Amino acid sequence: MRTLYIDTSSSYLYAGIVCDNELLEEVKENLGQDLSRVALPKIVDMFNKQGLEPKDIDKIIVVNGPGSFTGIRVGLTIAKVYAWSLNIPITTITSLEAMKDSCGYNGNIVSVIDARRDYSYASIYNGDECILKPQHIANSELLKVLSTLDNYLIVTNDEISLSGEKCSYNPNILAIVKKYVEKENVNPHMVNPEYLKLTEAEESRI
Repeated sequence: MRTLYIDTSSSYLYAGIVCDNELLEEVKENLGQDLSRVALPKIVDMFNKQGLEPKDIDKIIVVNGPGSFTGIRVGLTIAKVYAWSLNIPITTITSLEAMKDSCGYNGNIVSVIDARRDYSYASIYNGDECILKPQHIANSELLKVLSTLDNYLIVTNDEISLSGEKCSYNPNILAIVKKYVEKENVNPHMVNPEYLKLTEAEESRI
């Protein structure tokens, strides 16, 4: 079974092709402002290196947020077009789940993404148990939650003033795909962003 993984929820393109228990190809590259322009060619290049075409994929796993509003839309658009036009099963996971499943820590894992203005997108897991559901949370409130935990590891690539042991996020694409390849498929038209907060344009209308 060949699975395509796509995550563009930050300035990075994280993408890979997994066949059963083998990672065939991956991209982990900070594309910055070029993400929307370069992401698809980079993914196509992965296929070319393996002598594959998108129609050879049996399933797509795409990250639908939280993170960069623009970045999320890039990955979802690519994944949905492939899934709909080629009739490929598709499912979604959150960026916070991907972070949790990549660090290999046995204990409380705190996935954190900087949401600016002293807020974060965060969730807390212990194994498959979700202790704090993914949410947009003030850093002061997150600190209160962390104070109730005996031990934890913060997974983040951002500079955030939270006390505790931290590790950088480096996605383990093979581990992520193996974890979610059997997750229930969804209709491509129902694959939507999980921003966890209103966009600035939406907030200005309130």
